[in-house]
Amino acid sequence: MAGKIPQSFIDDLLARTDIVELIDSRVRLKKAGKNYQACCPFHNEKSPSFSVSQEKQFYHCFGCGAHGNAIGFLMEFDGLNFPDAIEDLAGQLGLTVPREENGSYGPSQPAPVISADQYQLMEQASRFFQGQLRQSKAAIDYLKGRGLSGEIVKKYSIGYAPAGWDGLRQLLARGREQEQQLVTLGMLIQKDNGGSYDRFRDRIMFPIRDRRGRIIGFGGRVLGEGTPKYLNSPETPIFHKGRELFGLFEVKEAHRNPSRILIVEGYMDVVALAQYGIDYAVASLGTATTSDHMQLLFRTAPEIICCYDGDNAGREAAWRALENALPGLQDGRELKFAFLPAEHDPDSFVRTHGREAFEAYLDQAQPFSEFLFERLTRDLNLSGEAGQNELANKAVALIRRVPEGFTREGLITKLSQRLRWGENERRLRDIFARQEKEEQQPASVQRPGKMKLTPVRRALALIVQYPQIAAQLPPLPHELLGLREPGIGFLLQLLTQLHHNPMTTGQLLEQWRGTKEGEGLARLAMLDEITAGENILQELEDTCARLIDLFLEQRMAELQNKATNGGLSHDEKQELMLLLNETKQKNNAG
Repeated sequence: MAGKIPQSFIDDLLARTDIVELIDSRVRLKKAGKNYQACCPFHNEKSPSFSVSQEKQFYHCFGCGAHGNAIGFLMEFDGLNFPDAIEDLAGQLGLTVPREENGSYGPSQPAPVISADQYQLMEQASRFFQGQLRQSKAAIDYLKGRGLSGEIVKKYSIGYAPAGWDGLRQLLARGREQEQQLVTLGMLIQKDNGGSYDRFRDRIMFPIRDRRGRIIGFGGRVLGEGTPKYLNSPETPIFHKGRELFGLFEVKEAHRNPSRILIVEGYMDVVALAQYGIDYAVASLGTATTSDHMQLLFRTAPEIICCYDGDNAGREAAWRALENALPGLQDGRELKFAFLPAEHDPDSFVRTHGREAFEAYLDQAQPFSEFLFERLTRDLNLSGEAGQNELANKAVALIRRVPEGFTREGLITKLSQRLRWGENERRLRDIFARQEKEEQQPASVQRPGKMKLTPVRRALALIVQYPQIAAQLPPLPHELLGLREPGIGFLLQLLTQLHHNPMTTGQLLEQWRGTKEGEGLARLAMLDEITAGENILQELEDTCARLIDLFLEQRMAELQNKATNGGLSHDEKQELMLLLNETKQKNNAG
């Protein structure tokens, strides 16, 4: 297993990364005071509540509560695990991620559950399938019959799983540990008696790669007429079909900045189109096109064309894709639909009519707004008030999921025209307002500004928002650990940590990732009730002085209570007299 990533490297990586530049490359940010803002990419909203602080290197959504640093954003937005997010950031900076056997991610980061060995096993499985293809005349004849050249077969690393039950198992399962790894990766199926056998048998094998080109799963197309026709890898630690697309890695290899991407339904469609020079197609993996798929594609190209069969099943698949795409339809992004004639799929169409005819067909693809209203008006009588109101309510519910901008305004105008309401869009605006009023915010989502501030919370909020200034504070007395206030021990621990290693807000939160304390710090990091003025250090010193006063008051009360029962020692009597004198002097000074 690969060694752990040193915490010092993670801290350095965050210091070199500008979170504003990182997020702005994926979500358009606008300056708002000293911070930047946008509509949240993690939930649907009408007005911007997603705030990014360049000073703190931290983001927070006041609507859904999403928050984090640059690493956390990549994990959430790009669907990466922790090590891959580190690798991604390091790659952008031209750095190599170091590993250490006995290091750690910090006080809160667990060791990764995914190892390089898993990817190596998948690569070995792919080489096995490719070798088997060269030895199978039936598999080669099948691919030739589908019009695929050796060049395309090699480009997509297409292989063949032999008909036997344990070909892959015998080659790769060298010991119990590797056998279990292959079961975990979905390449073997566990028997009830404890043994295992190959999942894929007598199938053409299509490796599925992640954004870094690593093989994470397979799709297998049956060679004959068996069922199921297509068999995909199950969900595994490295393969999540709702977030991956077959062929996307190859598209990005062929086009650094593709102008458009075509979504088709099957692996064979992707490779057949590539055979004809249409090398910008991807396919979902035996599941509907998800919102994660759409977000990923819109970050790759400005125009997405969904190419499906023209039957009911194809149109239903298109409708699900449209619904999942709505939150990503920012201005400058296009979504279109091309429905093929009943007798064709993309593979057969391009082989029958050629590349030029197929791309001409794509050029005539239906804009998503036309498909949207065509679907919503199906079976509705718009000549009557009832049909118009039904269309208005259904359409507004969908349009509200589109981010504010020209795209949304254009949909409102088109809806008004469909309803024959002319320029009277006020009726539509009233429906928007009513639906938004009815949609109550979840009770669990609270703005951090509503949090009750105890002295310890205020100190923690100042520390996490201004950690580099907090590092200048003189050490607090160890006796403060005796203060009966929740969080006082954590407060002292944070200050000790900062004295040894000053850092930004984003770096500090990374140190406490995944802990209860870290979650509390994240809520305090964007608290909008901290009005410390310009002299932050003085405010921190005053807040800590207040904590010391609270401890002295607590101690004095304890001693007075003990004195009432006649139990004070000589030293305790002297301590009580000292505390009483100090209190008297403060009162006189006040």
